[in-house]
Amino acid sequence: MSYTVEERGDLHSLTYRLFYKNADGKVVSPFHDIPMYADEGQNIFHVVIEVPRWTNAKMEISTTEPLNPVKQDVKKGKVRYVANVFPHKGYIWNYGAIPQTWEDPTHKDPDTGHVGDNDPIDVCEIGSKVCSRGEVIKVKVLGILAMIDEGETDWKVIVINVDDPEAKDLNNISDVKRLKPGYLDATVDWFRRYKVPDGKPENQFGFNGEFKDKDFAIETIKTTNKFWKALISQQAKPGELNCMNTTISPDDSPCHVSVDQAKAIIEKTSPSGAAEAIPLSVDKSFYYERK
Repeated sequence: MSYTVEERGDLHSLTYRLFYKNADGKVVSPFHDIPMYADEGQNIFHVVIEVPRWTNAKMEISTTEPLNPVKQDVKKGKVRYVANVFPHKGYIWNYGAIPQTWEDPTHKDPDTGHVGDNDPIDVCEIGSKVCSRGEVIKVKVLGILAMIDEGETDWKVIVINVDDPEAKDLNNISDVKRLKPGYLDATVDWFRRYKVPDGKPENQFGFNGEFKDKDFAIETIKTTNKFWKALISQQAKPGELNCMNTTISPDDSPCHVSVDQAKAIIEKTSPSGAAEAIPLSVDKSFYYERK
């Protein structure tokens, strides 16, 4: 199944939203309606790309809004950009999330000792192509990193697009270490330090910052899918999360809405317009002395 996106509002502004439609033109939620698996038998997963590599705008699936469009994160009333912590420039991978997963904030992970971060599970796609914002791709899972972000477990799954020329050579995290030396170290360094420019401490990691392998990663993804199933059926308390969907049976989800209801939600948002200018400060590098 292929997916298209509809932009609404002005890029890099508070009005910007990216809504999704399936191959039939039906409005869908990228959180709830896009299947986790692209091919379950081959362990191929769908990934929603929120942030293309080398860019700074912190785009993310809005878990609290109807139909969960992708929008730019907001801090103190302004759209948020991730700082360039030297020597990094923007995000160093195509960054996104696996649909139909949820890191339950009431569940304490037995390996990390911390609860989930209340979001879909995050993904770092490490192929050679720079993806487009909002693109839905099919990926192989290679490994996983357990980041601890302000007392919450925030898994980072390492994947590669199945259509990437490098995909045939990368099948597990050990292949990444061998064929892309330094990339995993840079990944840990990026996640450790990216919030320091905002005045926050360095992030910590489970397993002493070591990446777990493909099998561990897939089991972790499956666990977050089980949490999502409890969420979409309302067996788990959603809190502020919005579970509106258009493809899940009303018997399985009380938040199912019709196609007409979904279209009406999009039509209430601002029409697509000109992009706002990216502040010049976004291109600056941030330096600090490591302790």
